[in-house]
Amino acid sequence: MKKKILICDDDQLILSTLERGLKDFNVIKAFSGSEFFEKYNSEIFDAFIIDVFLPDMNGLEILKRIKEENLEIPVIIITGYGDIEMAVNAMKMGAFYFIKKPFEIDEVIGILQRAIEAYESSKKIKYLKKSIDESFSFSGIIGKNKMMRELFQIVEIIAKTDVSVLIEGESGTGKELFAKAIHYNSQRKDENFVPINCSALPETLLESELFGYKRGAFTGAITSKRGLFEAANGGTLFLDEIGETSLSFQSKLLRVLEEGYFYPLGSTEQVRVDVRIISATNKNLEEQIKMKKFREDLYYRLNVVKVRIPALRERKDDIPLLVEHFLKKYSEKHRKNIKGISEEAMKILIEYNWPGNVRELENTIERAVILTNSNIIDKDIFIEKTLQKEKSEHLVSSYKEAKDYFEREYFSRILQISDGNITKASDIAGMTRQNLYLKLRRLGIDVNNIK
Repeated sequence: MKKKILICDDDQLILSTLERGLKDFNVIKAFSGSEFFEKYNSEIFDAFIIDVFLPDMNGLEILKRIKEENLEIPVIIITGYGDIEMAVNAMKMGAFYFIKKPFEIDEVIGILQRAIEAYESSKKIKYLKKSIDESFSFSGIIGKNKMMRELFQIVEIIAKTDVSVLIEGESGTGKELFAKAIHYNSQRKDENFVPINCSALPETLLESELFGYKRGAFTGAITSKRGLFEAANGGTLFLDEIGETSLSFQSKLLRVLEEGYFYPLGSTEQVRVDVRIISATNKNLEEQIKMKKFREDLYYRLNVVKVRIPALRERKDDIPLLVEHFLKKYSEKHRKNIKGISEEAMKILIEYNWPGNVRELENTIERAVILTNSNIIDKDIFIEKTLQKEKSEHLVSSYKEAKDYFEREYFSRILQISDGNITKASDIAGMTRQNLYLKLRRLGIDVNNIK
């Protein structure tokens, strides 16, 4: 993807020269300071080139405003007067470099490439530092709710021990994030954190993934493979959705936990391991034990310390914090200049029940960032959340009537938002154009009546 450059100069000849010369960049032009800020506020750029003298303001004023917002996007100043003092002032104010008119286009390209490379390197370093220092620390888990603060304290204590931990919580609450927080704040933090979703694999494949296998152990085993238990040696093995495993698999897992060793499939050679086990479930394992679906002895092995993560509906006061966090994250990812969310939109998000918890909220915000054409996200983007709430409150005589009522309202509102544009409506609904046409026909919705 071409790097996007915003160039501000009132000289049409200079702008045209730069646009032609910078053909490997996506050049956006502005003829004045006010036009510069209009474009600056609506898009994300990789660098700015600004003339010092503009019809409505000084280029250094623009530089000052950019730096006051703590933006590290490089600014290159152009001057036609060879004013060294002004150039020095620009550098002191945070400009990456200055260019004197007349200039060679190769000079501009070289400075621009160095500026963008420095900016990209700075972003990577910050991202890596943030990933290491914050993503897996307790500050990387967003929450100021009382239950969450108490949970952070418990997790901090657990991290300093080496006991097995069972994390309970609904899907989407962030169980793996908590498991990582425990690992990366423990004495094992320099060793591997190895996650596996037990519900995603059939039993035989789950065993081969965990214990590994020798060449020829089964059809298709053309080479030997090290298992995840061995990969996690010295570190932490995270068994997600442990409640979905079979009793047969549970017996094999229990033996490894009791004896500290296992045999890869097809091997008679013992492999000893030292791993910390963190497991997670969205089921009530005590109920599973009563129904003979989970081994009681394994449960007590895994459940030395239990941690319960609250559902998002139990900590709705954290929603604004989470929304702010996800808005920043996905605005950067999708190169959008989203400044915030309207009060009406936030009210919808707070009132919604969030059955998919934080994961659903995160996906909702990312989708809103992608679809919005404004720098403020409005309530219309979250129309499906409003309608789902209305549906739950609307009493009807049958499930089919409730479903039809919801779908008719939902698709009508989506078509209104998209001005009858089927492509945009299908994007919002997350379905193909063909399926949307079929749905509208079944519901008796005429697109022409919406436009």
